[in-house]
Amino acid sequence: MEPAYDVIVVGLGVIGASAVWQLAGRGVRVLGIDAHARGHLLGSSHGRSRIIREAYYEAVEYVPLVQRAFGQWRELEAESGLDLLAMTGCLNIGTPGTHVVDGVIASARTHGLECEVLDAGAMRRRFPAFHLPDDQIGVYQPNAGILNADACVGALLDGAVSRGATIRHGIAATSWRADGDGVAVDTQEGTIRAGKLVVAAGPWSSAVLARLGLPLQAVRQYVTHFEPNDPSRFTAPTCPAFIWDVPEGEVYGIPYIPGHGLKVGGHDPGQPCTPETANRVVSHAEVEMVRAIFERCMPGSATQFLGALTCLYTLTPDRHFVIDIDPAHEQVAVAAGFSGHGFKFGPTIGEVLADLALDGGTRHDIRFLSASRFKA
Repeated sequence: MEPAYDVIVVGLGVIGASAVWQLAGRGVRVLGIDAHARGHLLGSSHGRSRIIREAYYEAVEYVPLVQRAFGQWRELEAESGLDLLAMTGCLNIGTPGTHVVDGVIASARTHGLECEVLDAGAMRRRFPAFHLPDDQIGVYQPNAGILNADACVGALLDGAVSRGATIRHGIAATSWRADGDGVAVDTQEGTIRAGKLVVAAGPWSSAVLARLGLPLQAVRQYVTHFEPNDPSRFTAPTCPAFIWDVPEGEVYGIPYIPGHGLKVGGHDPGQPCTPETANRVVSHAEVEMVRAIFERCMPGSATQFLGALTCLYTLTPDRHFVIDIDPAHEQVAVAAGFSGHGFKFGPTIGEVLADLALDGGTRHDIRFLSASRFKA
């Protein structure tokens, strides 16, 4: 039977939506499906904001990928007519020797990127919103900003349709299998065939990609929004985006946005769960714990509680992504384990997945993201 599509993409969060957008731009017949309604709050891509930063502390190998992503987000802005990326700068704060600060310095040195190392006194003078202990430093990089997450995903989906893609929400992929040289994806509405398959299932990846045996663990995270006592003190550029190593763990924040307040949250492992068992309610105790941290670190930042939202990270043991071809099925490309820091790479990971699906390889260096690193 002739396949109905050249490529099927399972999952329409930012990674899957990016893959569909990229594939449609190459003129292929592509179908994107997702089990849930557009704009749902059950996965990892919803919300008003995400940080994008160039001097990447997690690993220097990410820098060329995020540099490519900056340009592609601007391309999507031009195509959609929407404002998706606002440059705010970013501060990494911690004691010397911690990965949060040493990692960003290493990336800047390796790739010749602009950044400034500020001692506590210089930090307090330049960025008075931050109450920095004397033993900590700040590393400021100007080439960083905030993506409007919901608008980005919407622009990718709408752009994909404009390029000729078919998008269907509310259709779950119950299973998939090789079908000769192609694939067959079973859904509650029947079986759909295609030449290639891209799986970008977010926190559902453990189930969808169970046959690969990847060490993936979904965890619950939550973010809180507060109205500061003086919003001007917490608005970029006076208050850039930030990532801070505090005694309670690693926390981060998004500068004040009218109507959304100051967004703050933790970036630690979180509570293990599945998408079906995750607690979707943020408790009063959780809100007050976050408030206490930020009132100590940024006095006046958490005056009035505005709201909170849960999301899911899908962790790998080393907190790096998995982007690869299924070793048993060369017509299947997979992307999983984005570990809470994948959103910013969306269009570039979509490009990589399109390369893998259509060509079996990519010009982007993703060797450090291979699934084979988890083999015994």
